[in-house]
Amino acid sequence: MDPVWTTTVLLVPCVVVMTAGFFYLYGMIINLLSKTSVHNKVVVITDALSGLGRECAGVFHKGGARLILCGKGWEKLEELADDLANASDPTVTFPPKLVLLDFGDMDSLPEAIAEILDCYGCLDIVIFNSSIKVKAPAQSLSLEVDKLLMDNNYFGPITLAKGVLPSMISRRSGHLLLVNSIQGRLTVPFRTTYAASKHAVQAFFDCLRPEVEEYGISVSTINHTFISSSASATAAPPKSIWSLLYTKKPLGVSPDEAATEIVKTLNNKRREVVIAPSLPKVAIYTRSFFPNIFFGVMAAGVKNATTSGKM
Repeated sequence: MDPVWTTTVLLVPCVVVMTAGFFYLYGMIINLLSKTSVHNKVVVITDALSGLGRECAGVFHKGGARLILCGKGWEKLEELADDLANASDPTVTFPPKLVLLDFGDMDSLPEAIAEILDCYGCLDIVIFNSSIKVKAPAQSLSLEVDKLLMDNNYFGPITLAKGVLPSMISRRSGHLLLVNSIQGRLTVPFRTTYAASKHAVQAFFDCLRPEVEEYGISVSTINHTFISSSASATAAPPKSIWSLLYTKKPLGVSPDEAATEIVKTLNNKRREVVIAPSLPKVAIYTRSFFPNIFFGVMAAGVKNATTSGKM
């Protein structure tokens, strides 16, 4: 028998076994990190009913966190709490607390914040993952829509952050984690108000970080392309140049990918994380160091999209 063929036959199973072993160990490490980073800690998820919120709720619940699940629908929150209870060992987990939270209703926030603080009397981690978005030409958006986006994506989250900070400062510990779009770092045409709200909330948490560091409070931001329930699905061909920023992972980042990154960020307390393929990351640096090139590409993308729409 050919020695090359013999070597290949022997090596392939070894590579397969080693690869499987690597992924098995990786899963064990992530599971261990989730338990060590949240065990016995009070964790607030501002939108537990989203795909990412549900994923985080499942990971943190199994990790022994004292969860405070927030959302706009009480019945759906109860269903989520029941699902978590049925999928876990009650002797090593805590039943989640439920709080109605709607960043679009600013008048209700003081009561919701008080309820969140009353659940356990303290907070360790707050995950800000609530968001709404809209895509449209700037001139077609009404002021009401602008305000709605700013309330949900900016004023709501910062109101909650301000509301829980005194408790964290008094305990000299805590972690605020903002899950934000990559459009908090760069802009894409036809997302004017959405990008503005994301830039605003990004700036708030970036400014807040050094303000509260002396109190032992960590502030992290995670910027992603966007969260999808099926990132492996096949996407349609890009219609414009600037849409290429999102074609490497066609339907964005899956909830489990984002949840894994959140767990790692909580554990190592990284200040900034970008979950994106290479091209969007290059775009961020191009915007900073070669703005004229960046703006030229964006303008060309709009022209290309307009031409394609007329064909």
